[in-house]
Parts: sequence; C-alpha cells; structure tokens
Amino acid sequence: MEGKTCKEFDESCIFCHFAHNRDVETTILKQDEEFVCFRDIDPVAPHHYLVIPRDHIVSCKSLNRSHIDLVERMAKFGKEVLLDQGITDMENVRLGFHQPPFISVGHLHLHVLAPASQISTYMQHKFTPGTDRFITVRLANKFSSYFIFFLYYCNVFFT
Repeated sequence: MEGKTCKEFDESCIFCHFAHNRDVETTILKQDEEFVCFRDIDPVAPHHYLVIPRDHIVSCKSLNRSHIDLVERMAKFGKEVLLDQGITDMENVRLGFHQPPFISVGHLHLHVLAPASQISTYMQHKFTPGTDRFITVRLANKFSSYFIFFLYYCNVFFT
C-alpha cells in the first residue's frame, strides 16, 4: 500500500467510486473539482465526515512535500463543510488521518469531527491526537512548517 502515490481512479476502491459519482447510495454533502465529502458510516461524533481527494492516493504514508497544499486544501474543505452544517466553534473540531495499519479503506481520507469534546468514549483511543493511530491536521498561518513535521511523523521520506 505505502509505495503507491496517486492515480486518478482505482476500480477496486469504494472511495474512488464515491469520488467519481459511481455510487448512488452515498449522500455527498459537498463536492468540487478536487474533493468529495460524505458522512462516515460509523460516526464517533455528532458530525463525523470524510473528505477525500478525487484522485486515488493510498494513505498519508503516500504523501510527500508536493502534497502540502493538497492536505491544506482538504482541511479547509472540511471546515467549510462544518460551516455549511452550522458548526461555528472551530476550536472544538478535530481533523486528522489514520495511518496504516489503522485504515479500513486504502484511499486518503481526512476525518472531520465536531464537536471533538463529544467523540464517543469507546472510540476516543482511535482519534487521540499525537498517536500512531491519528495524526491531526491544524490550520495555521505558517502551515508548511507544520506539514514538514506531519510528513515526518507519517514516515514520509523526502526525495
């Protein structure tokens, strides 16, 4: 899984089907030319959404420096979805990725959780920031320096 970086569509990937409007059962909350957002099928918070790129990227371990802007745009898109849903308290939001082996679908997906204070007790371990299971994304004015750490944490090698 980790060696693949990106291709437009993977026929065997359910999220690729969502991203390319080939699934009629999934309700898409928001989409544009680059991303698609839908509800997580097993939500752990009142608002639990997934933002996926239309292009097939396997996981956060497939990211490199060229993806810094992509991840920043994914986080911004996720926050826009929350605003569309009436969530304005962005201090109580958690954005992040699981990394292998803690992913269930091999297509990069950003978890958007709100309010983070209401993440179900039995699933908090899976969404704890700073663990191997959940790598958080934070929006800041100097986003790039954070992502160098983020990419390092995901064991991404800079080539």
